Amino acid sequence: MTVSSTARVLLVLTSHDDLGGIRKTGFYIDEAAEPWQVFTAAGYTVDFASVQGGVPPQDGRRIGDPVQDEFLNDPQVARLLAHTPALADVDAAGYDAVFYVGGHGTMWDFPTSPDVARVGREVYQSGGVVAAVCHGPAALLNLTLADGTHLVDGRRVTGFSNAEEEAVGLTEVVPFLLAEEMSARGATHVAAPNFTENVVVDGRLVTGQNPQSAAGAAREVVAVLAGR
Repeated sequence: MTVSSTARVLLVLTSHDDLGGIRKTGFYIDEAAEPWQVFTAAGYTVDFASVQGGVPPQDGRRIGDPVQDEFLNDPQVARLLAHTPALADVDAAGYDAVFYVGGHGTMWDFPTSPDVARVGREVYQSGGVVAAVCHGPAALLNLTLADGTHLVDGRRVTGFSNAEEEAVGLTEVVPFLLAEEMSARGATHVAAPNFTENVVVDGRLVTGQNPQSAAGAAREVVAVLAGR
């Protein structure tokens, strides 16, 4: 696959808005906004899709935050987020990378969506990059390749750590602990201290641990695509 300034990246968002009955959740805005900025600056075309389509639920809004404001007030972004296609309707052909945006909502619908796995598999097997940040690696749990093996099997990855889940008080709320489930599928989970930037690159698989790692994960995607 040849990558140029016209490369296309798909940002995948959760459609799940219920945080175990405690409050509303969704995709974490920073984890979409910062990669969007990085990819846009690189000259990439950025598209959005969500599990169910329509308007994806948001979490982590901070009024007056310049990064979030730039993202949410961009006319094209606003138009795209108002009518995201359902992943079932997305043709992965032509995407150079797929980036699974985090947020606690992903813990419910990313692992159970066959199209979350399908899009990642098709991008990866066509020579593209699969990336995910924070809880976004929940998308990788049931992402198997054509030979039936898990993409993460034998790979170094990261994602929201057990210690971070405990720190935010949601260990007993989420349906599973992300780091443990990735390890159960043969991955080596690499954790850094809580809420510090940590990006792990293993070939064409790029993962970031937490919101602080969103921009760094996107920069590594750009670097991997540029280096192939």
